[in-house]
Amino acid sequence: MVEYGVAKFVLPGQGESGDHHLVCCNQSGILVAAIDGIGHGEEAANASKAAAALLKSSADEPIISLIERCHEKLRATRGVVLSLASIDPKHGMMTWLGVGNVQGVLMRSDAKKGNGQESLLLRSGVVGSQLPALQATVLPIVRGDTLFFATDGVRNDFSVSLSARENPQRAAGRILEQYGNRNDDALVLVVRLMGTEP
Repeated sequence: MVEYGVAKFVLPGQGESGDHHLVCCNQSGILVAAIDGIGHGEEAANASKAAAALLKSSADEPIISLIERCHEKLRATRGVVLSLASIDPKHGMMTWLGVGNVQGVLMRSDAKKGNGQESLLLRSGVVGSQLPALQATVLPIVRGDTLFFATDGVRNDFSVSLSARENPQRAAGRILEQYGNRNDDALVLVVRLMGTEP
């Protein structure tokens, strides 16, 4: 139902990235997440991997519940910032929510019909430390719409270069190459809706 690409940059000198992603099918569709563990290295990676594991094991829950569960589970860690989207192809809907500074942009496949880009409203906070009031946004989606998530190792202005036509893996690599700031772990996740169920 989706085609996706991911590109990662690990801060030199660190064994692994603190940034992780998740694309997994659930009963109603697809759960997509980009997770940035606070700081760098192993502790950041452990926090983001714990968040990804919880999201995957509970993927059928509403996204506000998922973030609240992550918050409880990550209290003993450095915490994470993350953006999460639940895609329901059957009903042509996407619900998304961001805590922290993981940028999210939805690029419309048919940008001629008005606004071609929707940006995720981010709420400041840290999952596992200080959780803001959570409010998810629901958007209609159609085949060919493309979701972009980028952690803070990627400059905010990456969204000026987006196209819903570019191959997701190529787009992820290009955005990281052109907009990665090279002083932090970075992750770009690009997910295109390939179809809606009949």
